[in-house]
Amino acid sequence: MSTEDRDTLLAEAVALRERGSREEARERLVALAARHPADPEVAYQAAWAHDVLGLEAEAVPYYERALAAEGLAAEDRRGALLGLGSTYRTLGRYEEAVATLRRGTEEFPEDGALRTFLAMALYNTGRHHDSARLLLRLLAETSDDPFVRQYRKAIAYYAEDLDRVE
Repeated sequence: MSTEDRDTLLAEAVALRERGSREEARERLVALAARHPADPEVAYQAAWAHDVLGLEAEAVPYYERALAAEGLAAEDRRGALLGLGSTYRTLGRYEEAVATLRRGTEEFPEDGALRTFLAMALYNTGRHHDSARLLLRLLAETSDDPFVRQYRKAIAYYAEDLDRVE
């Protein structure tokens, strides 16, 4: 199959998913991934197609394949790290979720969604202090709420040690 054919088939499958024909898109992407097992973009799109249908366990190998291969565009890599980490968490694979989402926050430190999902996974592993600290930092950094902005420095300060008394 030529690169042009691959590109056309991939674009058609993504368009189907975006128009709501999710099952048909999934079927096409599975077939395309079988023909292009080393293609990270096809694997990522196949993972996403499974995820939006609630087929998290089936999405995992595609996410893993997409992340293991070279050449995934940065935005797709960010999405794959978030998707895989979130999927691991949904499946109760909490330590894998933490590791994946931590990797995502290291590669994409500005991404608040990755940090939020990491906080959820940390909570699931019993690391409530780390989870709350991460969420408070994110809140202090990103909130547009005027009252939060007013106390931004205090929130960030206390986020570092929630048990501090003075």
